[in-house]
Amino acid sequence: MARYLNPFTDFGFKKLFGNEQNKELLISFLNQILPDNQISVINYLRTEHLGQTDLDRKVIYDLYCENERGEKFIVELQKAKQSFFKDRTLFYATFPIQEQAQQGDWNYELKAVYTVAVLDFCFDDEDRDKVKVQVKLMDTEQKTVFYDKLTFVYLQMPNFRKTEEELETLEDKWFYLLRHLAELQNRPQRLQDKVFDRLFEAAEIARFNPEEREAYEDSLKYYRDVKNSLDTAREEGLQEGIKIVALRMLAKGFTPAEISEVTGLTASEIQKLGKQ
Repeated sequence: MARYLNPFTDFGFKKLFGNEQNKELLISFLNQILPDNQISVINYLRTEHLGQTDLDRKVIYDLYCENERGEKFIVELQKAKQSFFKDRTLFYATFPIQEQAQQGDWNYELKAVYTVAVLDFCFDDEDRDKVKVQVKLMDTEQKTVFYDKLTFVYLQMPNFRKTEEELETLEDKWFYLLRHLAELQNRPQRLQDKVFDRLFEAAEIARFNPEEREAYEDSLKYYRDVKNSLDTAREEGLQEGIKIVALRMLAKGFTPAEISEVTGLTASEIQKLGKQ
């Protein structure tokens, strides 16, 4: 029986990083991921954002916060590959940019926006073998940063393969915890840093109240269903597999929005599958 929660579940990720009690965990994590931008204070912001008109798309972040300098941070957990995922993260980043617009005379000076995506999969492109992919707008001729206020960091956690004995930096330790927390039965010797005291306390399933335990079990079931369906898809061929995944998710009662997030299929495609 697992002692600690799975941080790749929606409940687990928000339990560790998305509440006031655990602010220090989010600050430590972001300070390791973005070492050039040290945070001392962070405030959680509303995660739902609407476009300028009724026709614009609504977005809901996993976590959205700002530091003491007013810089914005989008922190996303992505369990499965999704068509146009990089496009999606770019689209999400436009909302914190637009929200900074001021009425009247304004010089267009912007606060920085950071997107950190924790991935339970790897890209299929030239970045597929990296653990950490950091992206900024670049001058393609000079190979220098053209604009440093828009940053995307993608963490491909399956690529992190260091053992406990090989952990050197605090960033290594954070990656190891994300990758292996659900498998641990005891706190490893290399993870005795003070910042992790709160993490192991918050992650211990035995400490959950009945409502938290039920919510976690539901979230864990969703995670396992998604992973099992995707494993089946890989075995049975990508295109046909995607349709199989969608049909199985429909049969299990997933909403069209949840199915679209996992498979990349449109609402109309999912509707057609449901009629077959």
